[in-house]
Amino acid sequence: MSETLKHLLHPKFLHMTLFGISAGIPYFLIFSSLSLWLDQVGVEKSAITYFSWAALGYSFKYLWSPLVDRLPIPYLSAHMGQRRAWLLCIQLLVMLAIALMGLTDPAASENALIQMALAVTLLGFSAATQDILIDAWRIEASTEKDIAMLSSVYTVGYRLGMLTSGAGALYIAAYFGTSMETYQYSAWKISYLTMACTMLLGIGTTLWIKEPKKADALVHETKDYLAVVAVFVISIGVLIVTYQLTADLFQQWQSQLQSWFNNRPLASTLTTALQLFLALGLAALTARLVATTRWVNIDMIKDVYWSPVHDLFKRHKQHIWLIIGIICLYRISDIVMGVTANLFYQYKGFDLDEIASIVKTFGLIMTISGGILGGFLVVRYGIMRIMIIAAVLSAATNLLFMAMVGMDKSLVFLTFMISADNLSQGMALTAFVGFLSLLVNRQFTAVQYAMFSSVMTLFPKILGGYSGGMVEQMGYANFYLMTAIIGIPVVLMLMYARRRRVFEFDQNPPPQD
Repeated sequence: MSETLKHLLHPKFLHMTLFGISAGIPYFLIFSSLSLWLDQVGVEKSAITYFSWAALGYSFKYLWSPLVDRLPIPYLSAHMGQRRAWLLCIQLLVMLAIALMGLTDPAASENALIQMALAVTLLGFSAATQDILIDAWRIEASTEKDIAMLSSVYTVGYRLGMLTSGAGALYIAAYFGTSMETYQYSAWKISYLTMACTMLLGIGTTLWIKEPKKADALVHETKDYLAVVAVFVISIGVLIVTYQLTADLFQQWQSQLQSWFNNRPLASTLTTALQLFLALGLAALTARLVATTRWVNIDMIKDVYWSPVHDLFKRHKQHIWLIIGIICLYRISDIVMGVTANLFYQYKGFDLDEIASIVKTFGLIMTISGGILGGFLVVRYGIMRIMIIAAVLSAATNLLFMAMVGMDKSLVFLTFMISADNLSQGMALTAFVGFLSLLVNRQFTAVQYAMFSSVMTLFPKILGGYSGGMVEQMGYANFYLMTAIIGIPVVLMLMYARRRRVFEFDQNPPPQD
């Protein structure tokens, strides 16, 4: 017992908790807190929810995870180590992005709103990169005995970070006098600059920790990695230019579709989606063509990108599309609903203090409780069964939001609704992380996990970007009904997978006594 306690008091558990806080802080600054800020300014809901696309960096981080993993930073990597050097630079970038958001008043002009969008995009990219590094440090600093505990304390820290940037940011903004009736930019400025300062906790932790002994050395030459970076930058450039050159054309199509359907949000959604897919397609084609040039090391591309993907398809070739469907759709109900949740609370008349107290603080407690409950149930009944139950609950609790639309403002019902919703989300997240971890091949742990965590939020976040337009067209009640319905397909996939014993870890489920 004393040896176990001594083991749990190892400093790396505290380090992992602090890293969790550092990773959790940016999340709500992109989603909920920012949406409330823009709503007070008077930005249209359809435009507000487009800002959630800035978090797509979390969904594409697999693309640059091998570069972060192996490309050294001049001078710093030699003196601090690969992980610590990258962490320090990226955490400073996160801090800068949050500060830039705080120094921008979106009500000042249209250009200011564009500047805010750029700052949010920078935050999404840098925060996603920080996640890659923290995941890598956790794996390399762990042993088989303590990896589960490190993951657990990281989750607790992450939720505390979300509480800081969710409830904390709202408390500060409300304290300095901003509200729907009286917008005060100075209040949000102080709030976001304070959040930028909280990143000093992560920076201090990076300077405190030791470099993991298992960090990967540089496998290929630096110029090979820089060539891949160039391919990525060129592709992003093509995506941006495509957006600019096709803007007028798609605006004309939008006007035409609007006259056909007599539905502006639907026309806007369709044309924006087409423009996005066109830009992504041309960017991908450009990357493919540039990658075939003599400046790019094809062997390195195969090593760091293709090998993990090939391994996954090889091991799960019979059911690969079922796995992709489950990963893409498992969190679709709560992510699409969650983008507009704070707008709904403010629409129902709840002020920032009430949202911070019940939705953020109490909601955090219920999420952590759901995570603990989910962990216990997974051990007792197996991952697949709990994934099915949690998926059903996550979709069903959206109907409580639908019920609240027709009610008067009620703190009691809000508390009950948040309790049910966050408890089910906590259960779902715990079971889903366990599911993804069991799919990973230990030979490609870092890259495959980054790939899974990228894919699992990509489609829901893209759809979530349109949620504001959906609310404007459908109304809140029909929107929440729709978010419950779109959770049904993944439940059916999971039931099929469990019935057919698709996954090896589901062959011998726990006893039912």
